[in-house]
Amino acid sequence: MQHMLKACYTRPLVIYLVLALIAISTAAGPAEAMLLPGSPDAAQGAPAYDRAADLAAIQKTLESKELRQRLLDYGLTPVETEARIASLSDEQLHRLSANLDSVQAGGDGLGFILGLAIIALLVVLIIYLLEGRIEIKKK
Repeated sequence: MQHMLKACYTRPLVIYLVLALIAISTAAGPAEAMLLPGSPDAAQGAPAYDRAADLAAIQKTLESKELRQRLLDYGLTPVETEARIASLSDEQLHRLSANLDSVQAGGDGLGFILGLAIIALLVVLIIYLLEGRIEIKKK
């Protein structure tokens, strides 16, 4: 009786888990990064920024293959990227170039580790549920 009850729930559970994993992985839309405008209460006597040096630092960062590929994945062509950077104010450009070291082009890896953990749990669950049905032939 218990084996029949277990077999009754096994297949729908496995199908549900596979479909849920597919739905979760495909539901994520593209992430869009937007630069915030400068604060309206910024002082008019603000320090002058070296726009050429800031542009050079940003251009050097944009030359990395990983970042360029990541921007293409988000749907930004190099021309669009250059246009967005050119439209920034001096203060925004300076803040961007000052914080380039903290930018992670590949992400933080949490999503990758979480995906591996879900796949490992799913494999363990399937093996556990099919444990009595699979016979390993010995040579």
